[in-house]
Amino acid sequence: MKVSEGLFGVRSLLSYWATPRELPPQLTWKYASEPELLSWRIKARNYNTAVANGMFVFMLFFTLALCFIMYDVYEGTDQPWRTLSCVFFFCLMAFTVSCMTHQRMNFAYRFTASGAEFCEWKNFPEWALRFLTCLAIVTAILFACMASLDRDASYLIYAVIGPAKVMLLRASMNSKVYRGVHTIFHLRTFEWSEFTEVEVDRKQKLVGLKFAWYDNYLNISKISTAPLYARRREFDTILAFLEKQVPELPRSLQSVERA
Repeated sequence: MKVSEGLFGVRSLLSYWATPRELPPQLTWKYASEPELLSWRIKARNYNTAVANGMFVFMLFFTLALCFIMYDVYEGTDQPWRTLSCVFFFCLMAFTVSCMTHQRMNFAYRFTASGAEFCEWKNFPEWALRFLTCLAIVTAILFACMASLDRDASYLIYAVIGPAKVMLLRASMNSKVYRGVHTIFHLRTFEWSEFTEVEVDRKQKLVGLKFAWYDNYLNISKISTAPLYARRREFDTILAFLEKQVPELPRSLQSVERA
């Protein structure tokens, strides 16, 4: 019983982590006054995950190779600092790479009798700034302790240079330009008549709604697909809802682009 309760707690925690909070104040539903027929919220990776995962694995092996090179370069360094420095470097690089290749966007979907509304947003990761601040403090303390234990004043130089570089990175991330790039708020509203086709990707368990739109910049009409990110267990529920709501739309079995 305790094991099952523990597993249930882990699943609840993961579900909470994978579900975004309520809609941010920058976004409001256009059809908020109408009763919803179907709605859900999710955090999803809106890019080619196979390529991102491949890059992540490649960078891990590359970082591991760098750690072995570092281990040979620091041959004169006493243990355990020699090993700890390599482990610390690997963990830091793995965390940094994972933040780049496993970013998630917040998505919220709401369907009513008038149409569909898709919200997507990404808030600036304030936790990254706190992490870098803590990393700078820990790095300074670590090198200061190494200088005291090994009686080597050169570690004091690293105790200044290391945290200074981390805080410089923090300052660049906290700039207005960087914050603007990593802060996104989008709301797209469709009437049911705007959709032309339902794309079904059974491999990814992903549904896409194809729609036509006019590009004012190029002065041409275009066809795009809005992917409906959802948990895999909700795939059949979404298909059944669309079959009931827009039975006249043709279905096609094909790969749905996540971007």
